[in-house]
Amino acid sequence: MNYHILTLFPDMVLNGLNTSIIGRAAEKGLLSIEAIDIREYSTDKHRRVDDYPYGGGAGMVMQPMAICDAYEDLCEKLEKRPRVIYMTPQGKVFNQKIAEELSKEEDLVFLCGHYEGIDERALELIATDYLSIGDYVLTGGELPAMVMIDCISRLIPGVLNNDVSAEFESFHDNLLEYPQYTRPEEYKGLRVPEVLLSGHHKNIDTWRREQAIKRTLERRPDLLKDAVLTKKEAEYLKNLEKELENGE
Repeated sequence: MNYHILTLFPDMVLNGLNTSIIGRAAEKGLLSIEAIDIREYSTDKHRRVDDYPYGGGAGMVMQPMAICDAYEDLCEKLEKRPRVIYMTPQGKVFNQKIAEELSKEEDLVFLCGHYEGIDERALELIATDYLSIGDYVLTGGELPAMVMIDCISRLIPGVLNNDVSAEFESFHDNLLEYPQYTRPEEYKGLRVPEVLLSGHHKNIDTWRREQAIKRTLERRPDLLKDAVLTKKEAEYLKNLEKELENGE
């Protein structure tokens, strides 16, 4: 996977992404991260890339020229036109399913807006996907881009030391992850559930699935409509829902 980030703040994204798991994956050559400074494509002597909005209003708007020139230069180098993801609160909310789809791409471009946004013509010319990380407004698209890149990268084979982790974390089968425990067995009067100490893998797997279903019902019941459950698990969920209705 090759990430190309069109940004006004290349150091911000590179310093954030070239650390920890994602940084180690880049060092191993499992992925590459390139930050393209949009200002480098400005024809203004002061490297200016924004101007006042037509029609008036507060703030400044990023001009289309440098953005489009930066993208076209990248396309020429790659000899193809990769998908361009524009981070915006107006976009579809990013989720695990979208991450899985994007992880299959060879190249992804993230367009990071700033100020009051980007001239619509640049978006019409190059943006292919409009994505959001939530219903709130940030000062720029760099943080959302980093969030998405982190999420997508975890799905690339070899990035996680234990590839099974990516498969069984939160949102596997549209369920939240089950509770996790480590040593000591008891802490401040709270004990690790006995089933996890039993060594009986089938019972442990059953307990973890039931806990995942219970936690999803308690915290994100909206996910359950698309959850992948066995007949026995569906019955377990039904009983949980009855208990909840009865206030048990």
